[in-house]
Amino acid sequence: MYTERDTDIYVAPISGINGIDLRNGLNAKFGGVRDANAKYTLTVTLKEPVTKYKALESTGDATWQEIMLTANYKLYSGGKQIASGSERASESYTFVRYLVAANASYNNAVQNTIQVLVDKIGARVITETYRYEQKTQNKDAADK
Repeated sequence: MYTERDTDIYVAPISGINGIDLRNGLNAKFGGVRDANAKYTLTVTLKEPVTKYKALESTGDATWQEIMLTANYKLYSGGKQIASGSERASESYTFVRYLVAANASYNNAVQNTIQVLVDKIGARVITETYRYEQKTQNKDAADK
């Protein structure tokens, strides 16, 4: 989802290495880093990655794993919570015996999963800010 209007959204720091990547992605999605005085504030809690085996060889060795990330978010306008939700994303990756290759495969899957979360949360937040502004404008028009 793209928007041609300015999205004045401050993304609060998100803990952990994956949180840093998620925050950077969200800031990029919203058009750049804003300070804490922005019109909207987004807080995100990113849970630790969960992995599970997807395929096993006859020897019992894993050949595929899945990584899943869950993020809970809250959107505020002037200290008032206007939206909240939870998004989940996952990706399967090849699990090999060689440590360097296994780590590279895992890290790629994590980065891809973070990008999916950026897209999902970003689309919802942009939609909610638009909805909130429309509601506010309609209320102001009715009050006149």
